[in-house]
Amino acid sequence: MILPIIAYGNPVLRKKCENVSDNYNKLSELISNMWETMYASSGVGLAAPQIGLSIRMFIVDASPFSEDEKLDKDERIKLSTFKKVFINPELIPITEKLNTFNEGCLSIPDVREDVVRENEILIKYYDENFNKHELELDGLRARVVQHEFDHIEGVLFTDKLSTFKKKLIKGKLNNISKGNIKSDYLMSFYKK
Repeated sequence: MILPIIAYGNPVLRKKCENVSDNYNKLSELISNMWETMYASSGVGLAAPQIGLSIRMFIVDASPFSEDEKLDKDERIKLSTFKKVFINPELIPITEKLNTFNEGCLSIPDVREDVVRENEILIKYYDENFNKHELELDGLRARVVQHEFDHIEGVLFTDKLSTFKKKLIKGKLNNISKGNIKSDYLMSFYKK
């Protein structure tokens, strides 16, 4: 089932999320709905707060990036198979090397900005069967995971922008929070 994406302005996007228990009710159905919602929205990641749930879970499928001819062949191969469910993750930067990339967010449609993030990370997490994993990631895979991880911490990519950039997009953000936008996918706007 396709669920509405929670729009910027809803307090659920600002909450630090709670851990998911291994007996979470209808977890596999929720994950299936999240995949369907993410693909219907043309996203590469989706965090539970973006569908209104304040739980520490997100999904990622970075395969659309594998079609980018500007990336080297090895990076495209890594991205083509990077599809995972992350439950109760813990993220640790590995190096101090940073990179910049133009990011967007399903909860903040039509806003894209350059964001600086760690280039290499270690993530510890549980999969959909509650098997524990550790992964070292770099490049775009690390970026997508950090973006989604931020969601479960109550952080949005716009929080990482300079004061000047935030002022430039303030009008767009206000319009999104008021529901004064058109989107190609189902969205839910917060009513105070």
